[in-house]
Amino acid sequence: MARRNRKQKKEILPDPIYNNVEVARFITQIMRCGKKTIARKIVYGALDIIKEKTKKEPLEVFQKAIENTTPLLEIKPKRVGGATYQVPREVRADRGTALSMRWIIQVAKSKKGKPMREKLAEEIILASNKEGSAVKKKEDTHRMAEANRAFAHFAW
Repeated sequence: MARRNRKQKKEILPDPIYNNVEVARFITQIMRCGKKTIARKIVYGALDIIKEKTKKEPLEVFQKAIENTTPLLEIKPKRVGGATYQVPREVRADRGTALSMRWIIQVAKSKKGKPMREKLAEEIILASNKEGSAVKKKEDTHRMAEANRAFAHFAW
């Protein structure tokens, strides 16, 4: 029996201001209901705030934050017999980046009382300094994978 064709990866164009593909992916992740202009305002506003607060190049801070929150391991449930085991797996590079962005955005959204661009800037700065909730999420994921290392032989 032949396998189906794999879905072709869509080529993502770099964003217009920073000419960076990762920033473009981040904007797409922030976007809700197809409102890309609003997502762009939020991300560019956050990058401007980062530039003011840190006096560093915002792209470098952003990439450092992504790097610091990208997981290397994750756990996936696998049923063996009647039991479900949490099996640690390595994370592909593109999935790791996507998870990292998602975690940063989730943490920023969960904060209250400020505009989104300020919350986002704050979380990116914290993540670039290896602190904040997104980095904690990564460490928790690694800790869980380490704790379930005994089930690694179930990896498929």
